[in-house]
Amino acid sequence: MGEHWVVYLSMPFIAALIGYVTKLVAVEMMFRPLEFVGIPPYLGWQGIIPRNAARMAQSAVSLLMDRLIDPKELIDQLDVDDVVDKMRQPLRNMIDEVTRELMLSLAPTIWVSLPQAVQDTVIRRVEDAVPELLAQFKTELRDNLDAIVNLNTVAVNALTRDKSMTVKMIRTVGRNEMQFIVRIGIPFGFMLGLVQAVTWALTHSPWIMPLFGAFTGLFTDWLALQMIFRPKRPTRYLGLFTWQGLFHKRRAEVTHDYTQLISNEILTPENLLEDMLTGPRSDRFMSLISQQIQRAIDNATGIAKPIVAFAVGSDRYEAIKQQVAQRVISTMRERTAEFGPMAANAMALPELMESKMKLMTDDEFEGLLRPAFKQDEWKLVTVGAVLGYVIGELQVLLLLE
Repeated sequence: MGEHWVVYLSMPFIAALIGYVTKLVAVEMMFRPLEFVGIPPYLGWQGIIPRNAARMAQSAVSLLMDRLIDPKELIDQLDVDDVVDKMRQPLRNMIDEVTRELMLSLAPTIWVSLPQAVQDTVIRRVEDAVPELLAQFKTELRDNLDAIVNLNTVAVNALTRDKSMTVKMIRTVGRNEMQFIVRIGIPFGFMLGLVQAVTWALTHSPWIMPLFGAFTGLFTDWLALQMIFRPKRPTRYLGLFTWQGLFHKRRAEVTHDYTQLISNEILTPENLLEDMLTGPRSDRFMSLISQQIQRAIDNATGIAKPIVAFAVGSDRYEAIKQQVAQRVISTMRERTAEFGPMAANAMALPELMESKMKLMTDDEFEGLLRPAFKQDEWKLVTVGAVLGYVIGELQVLLLLE
């Protein structure tokens, strides 16, 4: 050792630093940057998750729809009474506006001449019909759901139109696992550094430092990834300690985080309503709403319907019903952001998903996070090896100095 004892002493600590830095860089390179930086197509970098956002979104959504969510079951969870209660005021405002417009169209002279109390009574009668109307609409929606909304499309669009959402999903689900990858590099690197110091003392080969650096980066990256997912069940090793893949060990916590993210960020009432109103199948949804509204108008006029139709003309009566239906649809579009949060709690989506996730096999559960690593795992390991080699080469230069 002689005069270089400080360098020998520092080797395990530098190796620990290599283990930490290579893993920190590898993890961040999974997520950053969101867009390609450099000279396309090859000279530069884009985070692995953002670059493969569409593929990862499709993989996650396929698991979601195939195993966790039955669209009709989701509709069955909708509590109509709760929706009406939470949305009572905005519904009342909308009903007030639409009813007054309708009455002014049907019989402007008579409506204007009615006392305010009578007008309010008419409007309250319409309001009282809303719960039954929504219950009927729920039944129609459930029976025609496949033709009205594609939950797969809603979820994929939510994840791909904003790449940061896909990044957020992986970061949320794998938060502890990412931290583990970074931190485990320190003890692993330190232990390999001890071997490195002994080997250098015996050989003084200039290749020892960069090769050990590369091996430290490569091996610790690979081992950390394995320790996240393997073994799936608690297993005792050498009779000394028990280990279970960190992701599987945190199953209850991951389940909670995942269901909250899906409910609050992806399959939200706002996203569902937006797809119903503007998506590729929106014409069927509009038709369903129009039928329900026109039926409600007929029910509201009751036995007086023939008289009303005769008074204003059958064609005009039908035109007015269609006009009112379009007015309701227009109002729904304008107030999507207002109605969405109020309907969220009535869907009971987190509870439904959690109950289904408890029934998932270990392989299915692993599929929530594993796709984020699997295809490009070799790149993460390679980055660790390259960075380790560079730092090891710097160590050699320091020793030669």
